Amino acid sequence: MLQAALLGAGRRGMFAYASYALKRPDEIQFVAVAEPDEERRQMFARQHGIPPERQFASWEELLAEPRLCEALLICTQDRMHFEPTMKALEMGYHILLEKPMSHDPLESILLAEEAERRQRILTICHVSRYDTYYSEVKALLDTGVIGRIMSIQWTENVGFWHHSHSFVRGNWRNSDETSAMILQKSCHDMDLLQWFVGEECTSVSSYGSLSYFRPENAPKGSTERCTSGCEVEHECSFSAIKHYYNEDDTGFPMAVCLTPTLEARLKAITEGPYGRCVFRCDNNVVDHQVVNLVFDNEATVSFTMSAFTTENTRTFKIMGTSGEIRGHHQNNEIEIRHFSGKTELIRPKRFEGGHGGADFLIMREFVRQVRRGDLNGKTPAAVSARSHIMAFAAEHSRLTGQTVNLNHYMAELKEGSSARG
Repeated sequence: MLQAALLGAGRRGMFAYASYALKRPDEIQFVAVAEPDEERRQMFARQHGIPPERQFASWEELLAEPRLCEALLICTQDRMHFEPTMKALEMGYHILLEKPMSHDPLESILLAEEAERRQRILTICHVSRYDTYYSEVKALLDTGVIGRIMSIQWTENVGFWHHSHSFVRGNWRNSDETSAMILQKSCHDMDLLQWFVGEECTSVSSYGSLSYFRPENAPKGSTERCTSGCEVEHECSFSAIKHYYNEDDTGFPMAVCLTPTLEARLKAITEGPYGRCVFRCDNNVVDHQVVNLVFDNEATVSFTMSAFTTENTRTFKIMGTSGEIRGHHQNNEIEIRHFSGKTELIRPKRFEGGHGGADFLIMREFVRQVRRGDLNGKTPAAVSARSHIMAFAAEHSRLTGQTVNLNHYMAELKEGSSARG
């Protein structure tokens, strides 16, 4: 049985990944946890039977101990990935690291290089690769069912409610504290697009901005908080009362308050960050962005990320020399339209767990990967770093208005790596 420890018992770490051990206790056991929030730390310890001496208030405390187990799940906040991962690799841990690898492009490269140098597993949580839906799309493309890929139109429909929760009120609202939207939310998309095309991206351009969730767009009669007598709360689509004042013990209400009672939830939105008016937060990440990508096989990609959607899903059209594939992830539909006139509709098998079963499947594969001693797996750190660089280049283009040559950009980063020593 694989023994592991969790760094960061937040929503992803505790519920998406580590819960696998509760369903498959014969495969993996968590023997330690590091989490600054006492309520979350104790909840995780109770779930997994972790004794007090293996409960730590910080990752620094846990990694100050001699190596406790074989593997670590590092699910800390974005800007708390690099240091614990580098330290853990040095200590000989195999690691499953939540995305993004780092908020800094150079650090992302250094992590991949360090894992290779130490001959340790560093698997990045690009969970979409493990989703049976996208695995089916990849398998179809590899058979050449639509010929050579020429163009892709790809849309990440963030969903107005998801965006307001995570990227206006929530943990990833401010890139100065976490990372840019294109990296935090859309690194999955950059990874999938790179995987589907099967070649390296050579050029990136991007445009986007924070246009709506700003103080000047606050409606007349609104207040600092939804619970402060806001005159338009009943009509507001972003009302915290509508979204969080309920006893739902799953989804986003659990991020607001672990205790699923109305009293606890009301206190949370009255006093905490999730009760703020969406037009009066300290958010600075974009609410819409487009990215154009060119690959070295001449395939082109147009990617759109938007907060202003009713659905929270990805939709796409992949155009090849003999047909096209259209997809709607939420509907679990893959439609193949051949130029001959033949049409096929595929609905891939689903698995238990979040993200179309991908959260479950990445944990299953990580456990098997450690058992095999497979240093690469399905999402090797070097490949993940390359797709991260696509996101960093897109943000650089958005901010400067310049088209970024990815090879030149990578060379500059590596020069920085050499200078860093």
